Amino acid sequence: MKPITIGVAGGTGSGKTTVALNILEQVGFESIAYLSHDSYYRNSGTLPVSEREKLNYDHPDSLDNDLLIEHIKKLQINEAVDVPIYDFKIHARTKEKRRVEPQKVIMIDGILIFSDKKLRELMDMKIFVDTDADIRFIRRLQRDIKERNRTTESVVNQYLSTVRPMHMEFVEPSKRYADIIIPEGGFNEVAIEMVATRIKSLLKQG
Repeated sequence: MKPITIGVAGGTGSGKTTVALNILEQVGFESIAYLSHDSYYRNSGTLPVSEREKLNYDHPDSLDNDLLIEHIKKLQINEAVDVPIYDFKIHARTKEKRRVEPQKVIMIDGILIFSDKKLRELMDMKIFVDTDADIRFIRRLQRDIKERNRTTESVVNQYLSTVRPMHMEFVEPSKRYADIIIPEGGFNEVAIEMVATRIKSLLKQG
């Protein structure tokens, strides 16, 4: 049986990773090969830190979709892949990689995974997590300060200069490609349970 490939998209801070993890928990971590689009940022480690900080990380061109597509195709034919590990504190890939073994389900999450046609075509189920902009911004602000050593000013500047414009240009329009739209992110237990039940049903059919 070919693995079921599921994409979970949504704006920054929408709760898509929480949704993906909740689905993982309900279906069973041992059954799902999980890939985060965040791991596939292009490696800008050769640039000075000051230059890396100026890059637009919210544009589709900032991500190595060719490598992600290659990895998904390998997992779909039951081959393991070595996923890059990206360090957001220094805006560069580390030397380490994470081995992902093939499973019955492949799950990919990321803000821009539906904006690439070739990437979309590999997915059997596309889920968009839809959350109000003010909630998403507050979550991003809290996360970047706590986990990525950013200042409030830098987070606000980045949000206004690239995050919001790129969301309006690429992320929001990609919602039309979704098979399922989940409002309220990880707090929507009913929707998450329905998706998990559907995946478990497909696994039993296989």
